[in-house]
Amino acid sequence: MSLVSVVALLGVLLVVTPAHLRAQFGTQQQPVRIPEPPPIQPIDDIRYLSDDRLGGRMTGSPGADTAAAYLARRFEQVGLQPAAGGWFQSFTVAKEAPVAQHAHVGGLQAKNVIGILPGRDPVLRNEAVIIGAHYDHLGLGGFGSLDPDSTGEVHNGADDNASGAAMLIQIARRMAGTRPARTLVFIAFSGEELGLLGSSHYVKAPIYPLAATLAMLNLDMVGRLRDKRLIVYGTRTAKEFPALLDSLNWYAGFDLKRQGDGYGPSDHSSFYAAGRPVLHVFTDLHEDYHRTTDDWNKINQDGFEQVSDFTTGIVTALANRPTRLTPVDLSGPRSAGAGHHTDSAAAVVTPGYGAYLGTIPDMTDSPGGVRLLGVRTGSPAEKAGLRGDDVITRIGPMQVPDLQAMTDALRSHKSGDTVDIVFRRGDRVTTVRATLGTRGG
Repeated sequence: MSLVSVVALLGVLLVVTPAHLRAQFGTQQQPVRIPEPPPIQPIDDIRYLSDDRLGGRMTGSPGADTAAAYLARRFEQVGLQPAAGGWFQSFTVAKEAPVAQHAHVGGLQAKNVIGILPGRDPVLRNEAVIIGAHYDHLGLGGFGSLDPDSTGEVHNGADDNASGAAMLIQIARRMAGTRPARTLVFIAFSGEELGLLGSSHYVKAPIYPLAATLAMLNLDMVGRLRDKRLIVYGTRTAKEFPALLDSLNWYAGFDLKRQGDGYGPSDHSSFYAAGRPVLHVFTDLHEDYHRTTDDWNKINQDGFEQVSDFTTGIVTALANRPTRLTPVDLSGPRSAGAGHHTDSAAAVVTPGYGAYLGTIPDMTDSPGGVRLLGVRTGSPAEKAGLRGDDVITRIGPMQVPDLQAMTDALRSHKSGDTVDIVFRRGDRVTTVRATLGTRGG
């Protein structure tokens, strides 16, 4: 065969054969498969909520509204349903509230975000377990900030409390795949930094009657686990809680600090004051608390997952237990008025109004006083010579055996008062004099 014939034949084969094969065998091109986008991770939720563009999520601000809309979308994506009235429970910030006046938000609209996971048991589905976390923060500083010269700068609140809001989503996603016996109500609260406004509103207008609410589990500052040290408040508000936590921690292996009282500086206080058992999961304060430096890149992602696993275990156990809990009232004389006590408890560790010392208290019990994690730079406490690991036992004439007593002592004074502070440093008892300042600005 000549070279010309070979080339011609090859040309025919190259051109004709593919079409011929398609006609004969019906060969078709396979469709291009576009991979699914990777699932949104908790750190992505935290990054979004603590982005500068949300302006610090001050209650009633456009940034807070953007955060609320985002949380509603995420609730829907992970399998939750809106309540009968929709995803949002709106309320108005009272103009006469002292904290609202300081923050200049009186009269503004705020909203809780609520997602429902209906229970599967035909009887127990009429009972609810609430899992809550606030999503508001301090906006552009000024009131509430512990950075003295940061007014006008965004306070992103990655740990306080974008971490808690992200954990709500994480737990909801996991629970939606198992459908527990009881109904789960996931609530992202607004107005916590202004005095537990969102949770107080929900207690007055609950989606499920409080009598049918088994318990409330609160997530506030859960993103900075250190040395496996986890704090859980409210462990004595139901008889069954200590054994439950111990059984779960046998596997988790936390250095678990159990605090009995159901009152404290976060949204669980509103529910405990209404007679419900509560647990508050918390990875403790740190040097970035209420400062411009509370950013997403400081979140301990491995620790977040460990706390999320542990908390999901609590939710699963509560949602599926066959019987109700046995509530325990630890409030004693405090039960006369929830609002006063939540405000006073919050004043210890969250910015409020009145006398300011500038301490960072350890949120666990200290024997016979309040142990300090540290003091704020330039604060009255620092100027008086207080420092981390000191244990305050008296302020002025008032003994300080615990955080509540410290709150009461500080609230009995006003800015400019000079008080004697008695504290232990190791085995030594010392008295210093401090001139109290004004919290916030």
